[in-house]
Amino acid sequence: MPVAASAIYFLNLRGDVLINRLYRDDVGGNMVDAFRMHIMQTKELGTCPVRQIGGCSFFYMRISNVYIVIVVSTNANVACAFKFVVEAVALFKSYFGGAFDEDAIRNNFVLIYELLDEIMDFGYPQNLSPEILKLYITQEGVRSPFSSKPSERPAPNATLQVTGAVGWRREGLAYKKNEVFLDIVESVNLLMSSKGSVLRCDVTGKILMKCFLSGMPDLKLGLNDKIGLEKEAQLKSRPTKSGKTIELDDVTFHQCVNLTRFNSEKTVSFVPPDGEFELMKYRITEGVNLPFRVLPTIKDLGRTRMEVNVKVKSVFGAKMFALGVVIKVPVPKQTAKASFQVTSGRAKYNASIDCLVWK
Repeated sequence: MPVAASAIYFLNLRGDVLINRLYRDDVGGNMVDAFRMHIMQTKELGTCPVRQIGGCSFFYMRISNVYIVIVVSTNANVACAFKFVVEAVALFKSYFGGAFDEDAIRNNFVLIYELLDEIMDFGYPQNLSPEILKLYITQEGVRSPFSSKPSERPAPNATLQVTGAVGWRREGLAYKKNEVFLDIVESVNLLMSSKGSVLRCDVTGKILMKCFLSGMPDLKLGLNDKIGLEKEAQLKSRPTKSGKTIELDDVTFHQCVNLTRFNSEKTVSFVPPDGEFELMKYRITEGVNLPFRVLPTIKDLGRTRMEVNVKVKSVFGAKMFALGVVIKVPVPKQTAKASFQVTSGRAKYNASIDCLVWK
């Protein structure tokens, strides 16, 4: 795998270096000056997150009021570098009580240096799991006064979690009441033409779990669908079933899922991490039933006036209901005044986002 980082810098909005760590000697310590001069001062931060200056490449991302910059001079894995930044920020937030900003970095710079030495070695990412690192880096960060997240005190022994097969769960967990919570969150992405025909429609979903189980349980989750990863020969040999089936595309699992058993038995078998985690993500492109139909009509009444008529029709069953329905109608930026007539709910003109918001 190509290297992910030769050096990493944490900068504030003025360009001052808060924390930096050099992992390789192929880049100089003054690389941050080139980033500050050629990118920050030219106000090109929002154009592209990857820039090449001289013989070095800069990958940067803004989190709150902090810029995280990764510098490399070789053929680097860009996706791995940005994934490392996202996972590292989640790790820092778990230590700091959910806050990651300039103040949190200044108050916890000793802990951050210790974590940076553990999560990356010679430019290659290592273990970034908060559950594992908290087992042998027991120093607590300075938490924000607004954070109400309780501090965790795990067991000091971390040998099995670091080197064993089940690195996402520690042994010895015990609960008086074993509980498992499962939530399915889906979002529908739809592109429709002006005549009402559907141009593109897909559903992205994820399964969220929260487990409070004792010991090392082995859970199984069955799916009443046909997975899009199956071979065509298996589909042809399988007898047709009554009822509708769902084809899942682009299925992504948590590292705890046994992929071998999933490929053979089509069941999601896993030893769950303790607490809340994302079990799987998927995408559906066929057989999507839209919950609403939006029928807009726009008329120009002159150079400075226009009339917009929006009809919303629900197409789901009478036994189902929708909550928190919000419709945003974009308007020109020069709009000075808007009047409404709504059949139900209420509407207002939000000039900050240039939209008519109908709730």
